[in-house]
Amino acid sequence: MSARQQELAARIAGRRGAVRGPFRVWLHSPDMAERADSLGAFARFDCSLPEHLRELALLMAARNWDAQYSWNAHAHQAVEAGIAEENVRAIAERRYLDVAFEDPADQAFFAFAHEVLADHFVSDATFAVALEHFGARGLVDTIGALGNFTMLGMCLNAFQVDLQADKEPPFPDVRGYARVADAVSRP
Repeated sequence: MSARQQELAARIAGRRGAVRGPFRVWLHSPDMAERADSLGAFARFDCSLPEHLRELALLMAARNWDAQYSWNAHAHQAVEAGIAEENVRAIAERRYLDVAFEDPADQAFFAFAHEVLADHFVSDATFAVALEHFGARGLVDTIGALGNFTMLGMCLNAFQVDLQADKEPPFPDVRGYARVADAVSRP
């Protein structure tokens, strides 16, 4: 590694415990690694969303991109932050109609994030409800988080980053870096 790469690797390891996952890829482009680390830290730790919704956004983007590394690293964190295990399971199995939250704000967040990921658009009604709960800043932070986690998933899959052989494959329709034929269909 160059001196710049070594400096970034040390900084990343200092904050995250080690250089793993996508950072091992991003370090090939130090400027990209630095910016990705900054955006990722904002999305995971500093944006206006509560922790459980940051974790939910990560899981939803991970499932959208079939990013098993991200899923395996965060499914338990989402549950610890307050996302019900049955909702985590339903998202993993793409049973989105079975995902339900008692808190109307959480349900509004889920609907907003699901629509933008699945449809690439958000209906006026869904937008209005989410805006009422989170305000403009919260929705901008939601899109920023989903965008960051989408970039993360794309990186992990394109560069085939560690599938964590010690972990159960989290998605019924994905094995390795490919979809399994005749498995759960996409919405």
